[in-house]
Amino acid sequence: MSLLLCRQEPVKNPFYIEVLDIHIFSSQELCYVIFNHPLLVMDEFVDSALFDFIRQDLGLGTLADRMEKLMETGSRPEEILSLFLMECDYYTEKEIQQFKAVTASYRKMPAGEYEKARADYMFGKRQYGRAAVRYEEVLEGLEDAGEAGRDSREKEAFRAKLYNNLGAAYAQMFQFHKALAAYEKAYELGESRDVLKRMYFLGRFAPELEIKRVFTSQMKEEEKKQWDQETAQAALDGEQAEEVRALRNLFKKDPVKRMNGAVGLVGRWKQEYRKMV
Repeated sequence: MSLLLCRQEPVKNPFYIEVLDIHIFSSQELCYVIFNHPLLVMDEFVDSALFDFIRQDLGLGTLADRMEKLMETGSRPEEILSLFLMECDYYTEKEIQQFKAVTASYRKMPAGEYEKARADYMFGKRQYGRAAVRYEEVLEGLEDAGEAGRDSREKEAFRAKLYNNLGAAYAQMFQFHKALAAYEKAYELGESRDVLKRMYFLGRFAPELEIKRVFTSQMKEEEKKQWDQETAQAALDGEQAEEVRALRNLFKKDPVKRMNGAVGLVGRWKQEYRKMV
């Protein structure tokens, strides 16, 4: 997949961004990614590989040198990238100030909330494995700070959100036992009906799970009826999904074409799953 916006520069080695699964072929495309994905570029993005791409493939050696010097002096990644945005003249001064304001607002967040925001971003990009690792790191950080067991209500609510999102990440990777354990923690901290609902869905989707009575006893019969309806609708929607239609169409073809199509389809599914984890 490639992202082409305006002019295409003579790039021999496009810059690959794994999280977005795109190849960058121009300075304008790189500007677009920087401006629209601040949580992606604020950490672990500005490095020697990026400088080499800017210097060697974009032909902006002087700019790359200036950016490297900023990094050597301890400037934050967003400050270095702001220089790139200004020099490329793709965004207006007002838009660049907007980028600075957005990144500054993230930096003002408490460390845990900032890391949660980064994890939420990874989740939104279907990078569920990376998101799960970040959620767990934030939770471990709270434990190391000695906050476990004596949280204020606000801190308990924050931990409940982390466990809920961790459960969702595991569920997306079909690691249902880990998902259930995370949801149990989330409910113990926040007693959210939505978390109970997710636990119920897990039980329907993976009958081998044993949901403890302390949780099932909290599920009201009228709620379970509503959740069953939602489960049925989700199953119906799933039958209409593009991938399911593609699989059904395979069985309408002759054996040779069916096998070739199946190999390609399964290969794509495997690739997508590897990106998730």
